[in-house]
Amino acid sequence: MGAARLLLLDGHSLAYRAFYALPVENFSTSTGQPTNAVYGFTSMLVNLLRDEKPSHVAVAFDVSRKSFRTERFADYKATRASSPAEFKGQVELIKEVVRALGITTFQVEGFEADDVIATLTTQGQEHDLDVQIVSGDRDTFQLVDSRTTVLYPKKGVSDLARMTPEAIEEKYGLTPIQYPDFAALRGDPSDNLPGIPGVGEKTAVKWLGTYGSLANLVDNVDSVGGKVGEALREAVPQVLMNRELTELVRDVPLDVSGGVTGMA
Repeated sequence: MGAARLLLLDGHSLAYRAFYALPVENFSTSTGQPTNAVYGFTSMLVNLLRDEKPSHVAVAFDVSRKSFRTERFADYKATRASSPAEFKGQVELIKEVVRALGITTFQVEGFEADDVIATLTTQGQEHDLDVQIVSGDRDTFQLVDSRTTVLYPKKGVSDLARMTPEAIEEKYGLTPIQYPDFAALRGDPSDNLPGIPGVGEKTAVKWLGTYGSLANLVDNVDSVGGKVGEALREAVPQVLMNRELTELVRDVPLDVSGGVTGMA
């Protein structure tokens, strides 16, 4: 028998994926409440429980768009459009479904679902659990190691890529530990984190290959030549801010008195 396995789902991220994967006009209750996100999320959850056979499972949700990151950088995620009217209300229904299945949910004011997942991943490893994270947010790639895999939706919520250390190395030419450094250098339009003018992903990967880490790159920033070197030196304060915001919190205060649901 293999090691016990903890399955962690990013509720809001996957709800959005489900919402945009299924036509909203095809799913609604008799009162007109849209249910495409609820249907897609529930189908994915049931399939994961069947296929992955976790011993423990939990779902993390965002409380709001406000978090310690928006306090540090007011423009964080500022360009994101508000949720479609048809989506609103479906997250609460998803929470009802998850709780009806007897699955623990977590949400903590001031933190994002990814931070809750990072904390539960850390706690799971301390209890000798293998961890599987299901999220459409690539920031979770920093959590990947020999015992932690991210199942990343490639299309909709049914086609999941298994992001292991080897898969991240193959796709990005980076280790999971280097991924947040890469994201800080690249910038992230979805989070409204500015990149470096004239610097793309290939240059960011090249720098990390040469210097090993963002910290070492910044320590040796004067040795980077050409226009990209000038752009990097000018952007260092923003890049360091990006790096701070990209780092997931692994010690969010969680009330786990009820424990994480065990799927015996």
